[in-house]
Amino acid sequence: MSRIAEDLADKLARDTIAAAEALGDDRLVEQIAQALGASSPTTEELFRTLVRVRMAEERARKLLDARIAAARKAAET
Repeated sequence: MSRIAEDLADKLARDTIAAAEALGDDRLVEQIAQALGASSPTTEELFRTLVRVRMAEERARKLLDARIAAARKAAET
């Protein structure tokens, strides 16, 4: 896959995740993926992968931040 396609799919993934959160629409990612798949199944798969990676990183970062905050709070007492 070309770097251009990856960059475009990543930008779309970021924007779609942000829009889904702002709109409270948990189906938006799926709808965008299906629209992509209608014209480019390869781009759809790339988009889906990047959405999964970004959402997993967000969940992991929240967990890491919570653990660090808990450790700091415990160190203060």
